[in-house]
Amino acid sequence: MPVKVSVVVPVYNPGSYIEDCIASLLRQSLPPDAYEVLFVDDGSTDETPARLDALAAADSRVTVLRQENSGWSGKPRNVGIAAARGEYVMFVDNDDYLGDEALERMYDYGVANGADVVVGKMAGKGRGVPVELFRRNHPRATVENAPLIDSLTPHKMFRRAFLDDIGLRFPEGRRRLEDHVFVTEAFLRAANVSVLSDYVCYYHTRRDDASNAGFQRFDPAGYFKNLREALDVVELYTEPGPVRDRLFRRWLRVEMVERLRGRRLLAVPEDYRRELFEEIRQVVVDRFGPGVAAGLQPTQQVVAALIAAGRYDDVEAFAAWEAGVVLTAVPERVVWEGGRLRVGFAAEYASGGTPMTFPGDGDRAPLDGPPADVAAAIAWVGADTVARFGKATADLLLRERAGGAQYFQPVRFTRETVPAGDGGPVRLVLRATADVDPADLTRGGLWDAFVRVKVGGWTKECRLGPAPRREALSAGVAGGHVVLPYWTSPHGHLALDVDRATERLGLGAVTPANVMVSGGRFRAPLPLHVPGETAVLLRLASAGTTVEAPGTLVPDRSGALLEAVLPVRELTDATWRTALGVPGPRFVALPFALRVRADAVRMVRAPRTGAVRRLAHGTRRKLGTVLRRAVARIRTRRR
Repeated sequence: MPVKVSVVVPVYNPGSYIEDCIASLLRQSLPPDAYEVLFVDDGSTDETPARLDALAAADSRVTVLRQENSGWSGKPRNVGIAAARGEYVMFVDNDDYLGDEALERMYDYGVANGADVVVGKMAGKGRGVPVELFRRNHPRATVENAPLIDSLTPHKMFRRAFLDDIGLRFPEGRRRLEDHVFVTEAFLRAANVSVLSDYVCYYHTRRDDASNAGFQRFDPAGYFKNLREALDVVELYTEPGPVRDRLFRRWLRVEMVERLRGRRLLAVPEDYRRELFEEIRQVVVDRFGPGVAAGLQPTQQVVAALIAAGRYDDVEAFAAWEAGVVLTAVPERVVWEGGRLRVGFAAEYASGGTPMTFPGDGDRAPLDGPPADVAAAIAWVGADTVARFGKATADLLLRERAGGAQYFQPVRFTRETVPAGDGGPVRLVLRATADVDPADLTRGGLWDAFVRVKVGGWTKECRLGPAPRREALSAGVAGGHVVLPYWTSPHGHLALDVDRATERLGLGAVTPANVMVSGGRFRAPLPLHVPGETAVLLRLASAGTTVEAPGTLVPDRSGALLEAVLPVRELTDATWRTALGVPGPRFVALPFALRVRADAVRMVRAPRTGAVRRLAHGTRRKLGTVLRRAVARIRTRRR
């Protein structure tokens, strides 16, 4: 079989952090003879070379290429391109990893759409990744119809013939932003770029020791010299005008303005802040026309104008004000309806710990030069925000706690202008309802709810919570999953436990007295939401023997009614533990058991397992020891 994909992995002293990468590459769903993995060792001095040699000896998919240390990732990637045999080349960093079906899905999507470049959905584990780009699939994306320019890391799939035809390779040597130069040219010269957003293909991770190259403090002069090379690529392949301005805006926004805003600026030493400011100002003055900054959000426009005017002190003062602006989101209603979890919430911005207020009337007057002072800048931002309130948006994202995968949920929202006292100031509040379909949660685990709000010049995220009242939330069985919404402790944020909860499902409230067994028919009310009649299994286990009976969950006043016909003839005289098997399949232990004696069947409390029994005994023993010591101390003090 021809090689479909060559995976190129530059390697330099990753230590144990390479293990997740290796494991994900070896368990790809693409047939083993349809892809190859090229590890390009850039002069590692740790145990990695021996680890890779052993891997290559054991697996024919793996090839190890070696070279003297080049100082950065550009040359190893180019060496990998030269050695690649695949129709597509995929770049992976040695401390990141892929989704199990990433290569197969990206390859198939690229072939189906004739793509020169395939961008797979990314998840960030301690690292930021593009969000808006992955709202939906883009089979034919361009820099004009999609925010492609937001994703300039090289972790994509490129058609090898395309790279060869245009002679595209990475800049080499110890330098920054070599990936910006490479990916920008690829986007601008590709016949088609396809964005796959319905499956997390790439997990971008931050090491526990934060030693990823991208997290190291850089030399501003060298960094912005390299940045100019990416701007040169844009100038070479675009004409002056709105498209070029929009592309330039990405670097002005992400690499310059955002580095000089809010807490991000204040978190670095003052001498480094000033050095950054001076290098950024030179690029802004030398390379960007007025159309570039004009398309920024209002707060970003203010910072850009102050940069161009050389007013560092005002940039710092504006950052101090912005550092106090945060998003708040309060849950108002969390209920199950028709197989979906309906989440209602109210969101607004706060400043200095209180709800943010704005003038009653807004004005969209353009920013004509830098504001006179910081107070004037804040006033202009406030008026402009009110004028833009009709375009404010709210989203609910579910983010997987372990891997960082995140998905937008369908949301309906309204915008409210709330009076905030005499004199005309107002608060801007968004009230939203999101529908979470468990079928969209393709993996079990813990998921945290985040609210994302765009208002005026800000796009911010926050956890949904704390809840004003932490009322118990019922679990649901829907979409092939058992989903338990719950409030985290101690903060009271909304989270979802998917296919992992057992005792927390609230089944412990069901007693044997609630369960009916008559003529072999079994009926038990369970505190579970189901959208309609749902086929399940009732599993009975005793002394190594397992018997399963088909059953149903039917909506009931208590939640759901479990009904099944017991296979009485197969049940020997014994105590049979019970478990509920829901679509998936997944089995949840039930808190009661069937005691079968001489053709008589009755319900009893489920016996503890040995491990649970030992844990309970140990807990009682420790508690007794603590109490005895406390009593002894009290008696000693009394003496």
